[in-house]
Parts: sequence; structure tokens; C-alpha cells
Amino acid sequence: MFLKPILAAVGLAMASALPVSAEVVGKVGVDWVGNDIIVEAMTDPDVKGITCHVTYFDRSIIDRLSKGNWFEDPSNNSIACRQTGPIEIGDIDLSREGEEVFREGLSIIWKSLVVNRIYDKQNDTLIYLVHSRQVVEGSAKMAISTVPLFNQSVVWTNGRPK
Repeated sequence: MFLKPILAAVGLAMASALPVSAEVVGKVGVDWVGNDIIVEAMTDPDVKGITCHVTYFDRSIIDRLSKGNWFEDPSNNSIACRQTGPIEIGDIDLSREGEEVFREGLSIIWKSLVVNRIYDKQNDTLIYLVHSRQVVEGSAKMAISTVPLFNQSVVWTNGRPK
């Protein structure tokens, strides 16, 4: 009876770890124990024509067993976003906080890699921020990428923000 809620929580965490709109496009081995850097391409569900490439570290089973810290992963992420087609912006959050557009679990329960989109109206730029949902050693690791919209042919399905 006690095991059932734990298995349900692990199943839920693993289901939420599945990316909706990302695919692995690269995997670079970094050492002999099987640690890898993963490169994923993700598309913004509300902004057509933008592709972000996100990198993260994937620890091997050998590394996890030898160090004894099974659930820990480094939070060093990187992101680069570019226009890869005609830009069409749907219903996006225009607040200063922006909105989460992608999330992927990096550990069984605790850590997620998250990408948020923020629209900088003054500079007519989309900002994509990648960060970890778990603070590591007192500081959050993060990276940003920007896609300027200035002088671009952009279609706003709900009209350009005033």
C-alpha cells in the first residue's frame, strides 16, 4: 500500500519529463564513463518560425554509481534561438514574467530544465531563458537567447501589442 503512491509519483514525474516539442539532434560523449552533452531542438508552440537549441549534461549510470549521488545532475544549460522560418506569433503572455514554453525532467523527481519566453516590447525582441527548477549550491544556473523582431515580417495573430 505504501509503495503504490510512490510509484504513482515517479510515474507522474517521468510522464512530465517527456518533451512535447523537442527532439534530440546531437549527443556528444565527454568521457569514458558515458557522460554526455545532449543537444535538443525545441519549437515554441505559440511562435512559429523560431527554433531553440538547448544543451544539458546527461550523467551516466557508471558516474552515478561511482559517486553515490544518484539523483544529482549539473544545472549547466545553454540555449540558442534563431528564426528558422516565417515568424507567426500566436496568443503569448506579454507580462514581464513571460511564460513557460518548455519543460523537461532532468532527474526522477526534483529537477526540471525549463525554458521561458519573455517579450521585450520596448526593443521588439523575444527572449528565451533556460534555467533549472532546482537551485544548486546557492545559485541558479541560467542562459538566455534573444530573437530580434525589428525589421522582420512578423504576423501577430491577435494583432501587434500596442
